[in-house]
Amino acid sequence: MQPFKPYSLNLDGRLVTIDRPWVMGIINITPDSFYTASRVNDEQSLIARVRQMVDDGADIIDVGACSTRPGSEPVDAHGEMERLQWALTIIGREVPDAIVSVDTYRSVVARRCVEEWGADIINDISGGTLDGEMFRVVAGLNVPYVLTHMRGTPETMSSMTDYNDVAADVLEWMARRIDGLRQMGVADIIADPGFGFAKNLEQNYRLLACLEAYHALDAPLLVGVSRKRMIYTPLNIMPDEALNGTTVLNTLAIERGAHILRVHDVKAAVEAVKLTTLMQAQLQPVIHKQ
Repeated sequence: MQPFKPYSLNLDGRLVTIDRPWVMGIINITPDSFYTASRVNDEQSLIARVRQMVDDGADIIDVGACSTRPGSEPVDAHGEMERLQWALTIIGREVPDAIVSVDTYRSVVARRCVEEWGADIINDISGGTLDGEMFRVVAGLNVPYVLTHMRGTPETMSSMTDYNDVAADVLEWMARRIDGLRQMGVADIIADPGFGFAKNLEQNYRLLACLEAYHALDAPLLVGVSRKRMIYTPLNIMPDEALNGTTVLNTLAIERGAHILRVHDVKAAVEAVKLTTLMQAQLQPVIHKQ
């Protein structure tokens, strides 16, 4: 097991420490996310879902309004902002203490979510590749930024899986991007290898097996495998049957030092964190009595 390395994040002048694996709960304000049960489209359902996640132990609420599943057709920026304004306004009113990240690859959307609607973190599935202004905007906003590896677009990424060694290639790409962000003054960067984004089944498992190597980035590691194709395809099941497989992979990620688990099912992930942490606390040499 990888020893857990704490990191601090600056959230609008408030310093918080990731001193154990955190759980990020997914809220999709979309009609077409791949996991139907994650979709929310009315105020009461949104409030109930967020409150339940907080009660179950979520550390971050991640709100997305533009589906990025493979082959999806994204909503335009105006539509994405309308959805996010609606959701973030409600969350800010009803659960004001929640740490909220916004799942967007558009810099104009990111800016408005932080400046006008109270988002704390920008979660960019494209790692700045789909919007050349994203890094500059994040640097100006001075908020934590989730840098995710992806090739192409959600429509094309499933065909862009040609790597020499996916673990090494993704690590090198992320190191270059993180160095560029730091040179621009971005202090709080969270690294997400991008499970399911321009990776095939075997490549996803290669990334997870090599996750410990990514601690060389000197950044908190986010793992998002919840109910994804890498789980339900080899098990010949559907996404709504993939909770057990998700918990297995989340546990393996925690053992490899993951700092944040992005999940649909907060309670199960929190339980995995608690039990795995108890196990890690006992990993010390056995002293044999003479």
